[in-house]
Amino acid sequence: MTIKLVIDMNLSPEWVEVLLSRGWQAAHWSNVGNSRAPDAQIMEWAARNECVVFTHDLDFGTALALTHASAPSVFQIRGKNVLPEDIADKVVATLHRYESELATGALVVFEENRARVRVLPF
Repeated sequence: MTIKLVIDMNLSPEWVEVLLSRGWQAAHWSNVGNSRAPDAQIMEWAARNECVVFTHDLDFGTALALTHASAPSVFQIRGKNVLPEDIADKVVATLHRYESELATGALVVFEENRARVRVLPF
C-alpha cells in the first residue's frame, strides 16, 4: 500500500525529494494548484486525487472536525522545526507507522517526540 502526498504551501518543496526518495508519490501544491488557493480547495483536490495533505497548518484538522469529512487524510507537522534535514527520519518513520490509517482516512499529528492518530470521520 502506497499513499500519495500533496505538500502544502507552508512547507518547503524540499519535502518532495525526501518523500520521493523514500518511496512515496509526492508533489508540492505549488506544482499542482494555485499557490493562493484556500485550504478548502486544497482539501477538495486532495480528496478527488486520493492524496494525503502534508501540512504544518492547523486549519486542515479543524476543517475535518467541522465537516465530519472522511477524506482527505491529513498528516500535520506540529512544532517550530519543520525542515526536512532536521526531522525527515522521524517523519518517515511516522508515515510508515500510520500508512494504512492514512490510506483509509485519518488525521495524523506529528510532533518531534510523539504522534497521534484520529480515524476519519470524527
